[in-house]
Formats: sequence, structure tokens, C-alpha cells
Amino acid sequence: MINGIIGRKVGMTQVFEDSGKAIPVTVIEAGPCPVVQVKTQERDGYQAVQLGFGKRKENKCNNPRRGQFAKAGVEPVRVLREFTVESLEDVSVGDTVDASLFSEGEMVDVTGTSKGHGFTGVVKRYGFKGGRKSHGGEQDLRRTGSIGASATPSRVFKGKRMPGRYGAKRHTVQNLQVIQADPERNLLVIKGGIPGPTNGLLLIRKAVKGSGQNNTEE
Repeated sequence: MINGIIGRKVGMTQVFEDSGKAIPVTVIEAGPCPVVQVKTQERDGYQAVQLGFGKRKENKCNNPRRGQFAKAGVEPVRVLREFTVESLEDVSVGDTVDASLFSEGEMVDVTGTSKGHGFTGVVKRYGFKGGRKSHGGEQDLRRTGSIGASATPSRVFKGKRMPGRYGAKRHTVQNLQVIQADPERNLLVIKGGIPGPTNGLLLIRKAVKGSGQNNTEE
């Protein structure tokens, strides 16, 4: 059984409960995703389903991709991603997966790529306090400060928080609740924030039972 779908982050908004409480939610365009390829244990060594997402002009595809889409009998797509599955029953090439895969109140895990901020300093990257803002501290406001460890061990430890590339990393947020599922418009409304910018690519999977809510980096 297929347990995931490819989506696109539309943006954030809020919905209201019957009590009037506002809930922050993320709207996702989920699917439709055609099944382009099926990986089997006998042939490939593992079981997985390759899904596609987003329309693409045929003349923008290279010849191998054109042959793959023609063999599967599906329209060319922009994105291809694999989802491992435990069983391949009732799964065949050419099927379509849409937002009806999920139901209201269900828990899901969402994977996205966080916003990239380029090369940043420690104040923005890690929230360092910075230097003093009093007289004479103009040059120290956003500096890292001392990084050494005196004469012993006379080196900088690995993993020291310093300026560098910030963001643009793959993150997974677990156990997010589906507030609404609209298969007719291919939309999912999920409680809370999700990594990535507007129009960012997302992978939505059914949550693994027993997993706690956290933000993992992959």
C-alpha cells in the first residue's frame, strides 16, 4: 500500500475551531501523483513506488525520461520521488495517488527543504547575543568572539558554532495533524508550520505509530 504523496507548499493561513480558537495551518497542494514505476524485491532488491508530480512539456524531457513515461502510459512530470512500501498489493504502474490518501484527523510526517539564507554570522545563524552595545563596542556587535580554549588543548574543538551556510537543509517534522483533506482540489490543510518556502517541494507520509513529535535533519 502506498503511504505517501508528493506536494507543493501553497502557504500558511489559519482556521477556527467551534470554540473560536484560531489554529495556524499550512496549505499543501498534494498530487495528483501518477505511479511511474514499481520497484520489486526480486528485480531491484527492495520494494518501492516511484511517484511523479507536476506537469512538464514533453520537449523538455530527455529521451530516457520520455521512454520511461511512454512505457508507464503517463504524462511527463517534473518531479520523481520514491516511497518505500511494505506491500505492493493493488499497486500498478499508471495508477494515480491524490489527497484522498489522507483523512481528517490523521497524523502525517512532512519532509521539506528549509529556506536558504546563504553565508551568515553567528547572531543570525545561532542566535548569539553579540558584543556590547555601549561606547567602544561598535566593532563587536555581531562578531563571534573568542573561539580558543587557552593553552590546553590549544585547538578549536570540532563542531564549534561559527559563521557558515545557514538553512537549505532537509528536515522532517513528525506527527502533524491533518485538519482538512480536499481531494477535489488536491489540497491538504495541516496543523502547524512546515519547512521550506512557498512553492517548495514536500513529501507527505503517513506518520509512524509511536514516533514523538520532533524536527529531524536528514
